[in-house]
Amino acid sequence: MPNCEGKPIFSLPVRVYYEDTDSGGVVYYANYLKFMERARTEWLRSLGFEQDELRLRDGLLFAVRRAEIDYLRPALFNDLLRVTVAPCLGGGASLVFEQEVQREADATLCCRGRIKVACVGERTLRPNRIPEHLLAEIADVL
Repeated sequence: MPNCEGKPIFSLPVRVYYEDTDSGGVVYYANYLKFMERARTEWLRSLGFEQDELRLRDGLLFAVRRAEIDYLRPALFNDLLRVTVAPCLGGGASLVFEQEVQREADATLCCRGRIKVACVGERTLRPNRIPEHLLAEIADVL
């Protein structure tokens, strides 16, 4: 997979709610993936693209193809987290994102991941090249 180091980083603040935690007040491990998904969606939105519009106009969806996650330190109920996104091209039909989840109060790195997202056709669910108009915007930030 390509190396995304040195790429511009987008970040999103995320508050940990009670519903995000287990009975001990620790963020449930799968919720880090939700936080990362939310940050990737907001990154795409910051470029002027809405996923529902891409589906309607271009017949395209984005699907996670691979996720590598390292859980380092627990995040807790009511923590304010910073979720980062560093994108890079993964191929003609995919993007790779390096992401981190840090606790804002003390900059503790809670989780880091490398997510590969495939562009697929809405009807076929088969890989599709990333459209040129989207690729042009993404290339400007890579």
